[in-house]
Amino acid sequence: MIDIQTFLLALGIGNVGFAILMAGYTHGAAPSAGLRLWMWARLGIGVSQLIGWARPMLGLPLVAGVEGVSWILAMSLEMAAYCVFFGFPRWGRVLLPITLLSSAIVLAAAHGGANHIQLSALVGAVVALFAMAMAWALLRRRSASLLQRIIGINDALFAAAVVIWVASVWLGKGPLDHSGAQQAAYLAGYMLMIVNGFGFLLLCKQKDDTHMAKLAATDSLTGLYNRHAFLVRADGARVVAQRQRTGLGLLMIDIDHFKQINDRWGHATGDEALVVFARTARGIVRDHETIGRLGGEEFALLLPGADLDEAVQAAERLRLAIREATIVTSGPSYRMTVSIGVVVLDPHEDLGGAMARADHALYAAKRAGRDRVEIGELVRKRA
Repeated sequence: MIDIQTFLLALGIGNVGFAILMAGYTHGAAPSAGLRLWMWARLGIGVSQLIGWARPMLGLPLVAGVEGVSWILAMSLEMAAYCVFFGFPRWGRVLLPITLLSSAIVLAAAHGGANHIQLSALVGAVVALFAMAMAWALLRRRSASLLQRIIGINDALFAAAVVIWVASVWLGKGPLDHSGAQQAAYLAGYMLMIVNGFGFLLLCKQKDDTHMAKLAATDSLTGLYNRHAFLVRADGARVVAQRQRTGLGLLMIDIDHFKQINDRWGHATGDEALVVFARTARGIVRDHETIGRLGGEEFALLLPGADLDEAVQAAERLRLAIREATIVTSGPSYRMTVSIGVVVLDPHEDLGGAMARADHALYAAKRAGRDRVEIGELVRKRA
């Protein structure tokens, strides 16, 4: 049999230790509202468990109500950390009323003479509700990572164990007797401390790593792929197209008279032109297509599965869309244009050769008057 009081002491010390660990982890790091909430939640749960351990020795009736409210507040902070982490909008409008109402009910029950077991069951029902909500937040999407699934399943198992214990108290029977159900709930709480304590830290690190990888692959001004990331994706698409024997269109794009925009209205307007181009292009580029900024005012667009006619049509759609976009300047508004060179990769052509052909077509469009689409020369067959 588990000594519940000793177990509570161990859990309380463990959760307070997690809070201290998180305080050290976040000190000097970039601010993270989710981690701060999680840290306070761990501290609150640890304090609640220490109060539960000390309650029989203190012998004060008020302590049971304080213990229950501290559990509710701590679990609501943990739920708030999930809400912040996943970016749920207006989560406070739901969480705050539930927290205040359930705390008031527990205090009223304690004031009305409810014994400790009854109060614990009432608090347990609220804790199970929060745990189920956290499990839903983690498991609601099929795209959830393995780490999210592990933490979410752990939350769900903890909620189930607490519900069984609460049912054994209220109904006087259940899958386990009251003592066995209580021990199962505390063991599930131990797993919750270990898995969720480290798990949320790992989730935040996983999110930060994903963000850093995105920053490394993204042009900071336009939000498009940078040159390196585009070339990596383009070469991968080339390999797939050659293996599957499908077309792969490549567009080289240049904003016309870009230097004049900078010289006439300043570099801030030039940056605005690049941003307007990127926003307009994203509006017509399909999900399977890739657009990137190669440098300066030069961009490239990759069209998997496209033949030459489809690539030219895509280029014309982009050219016409850019003509309709307006740049706000310090003087009159300005409508920019683009020149585009189009090729479709030859089955045995490398990426550098295809880009050179598209680049030659781009400069042919420039020489022919700009604001136009030119098709690149075909690959010369070796004799």
